[in-house]
Amino acid sequence: MSVKIGIIMGSISDLKVMEAATDFLKEMNIPHEVEIVSAHRTPEKMLEYAKNAKSKGLQVIIAAAGGAAHLPGMVASITPLPVIGVPIKSSNSIDGWDSVLSILQMPGGVPVATVALNGAKNAAILAAQIIATADEKIAKQMADYKEELKEKVALMNKELKQK
Repeated sequence: MSVKIGIIMGSISDLKVMEAATDFLKEMNIPHEVEIVSAHRTPEKMLEYAKNAKSKGLQVIIAAAGGAAHLPGMVASITPLPVIGVPIKSSNSIDGWDSVLSILQMPGGVPVATVALNGAKNAAILAAQIIATADEKIAKQMADYKEELKEKVALMNKELKQK
């Protein structure tokens, strides 16, 4: 099975957050790749990654960045693929708001789907749901996942009523 989702991040320090995305995709057995691609330190690599993503077979890109957080928007400006931005609360961040706003406030014509601050798992879920529109196996997995969420809530209510 070919790689469907590309996960890129600006720094190795972002991996601690982004492991929630890779863990979910591994659990769902969805092929993905992970790379460090910095918009500021390796702009040529970023351009190459974004230009070649579709021809490599990727269907969605998850791009995580902290601070000025230009990576998701710059990648979205180059690739025709959907890009999901994960704002990271990094060591140089202003409570994460700089990252959130840098990813969220994109100009018209260059959308980036933006999840919550450090919301890597939701980014992976959204990427899987996008792929599920054309892949019945993944669609079934996502439907099962949603059912598991319902079951967890029912269990919580049962536990609540026993207290």
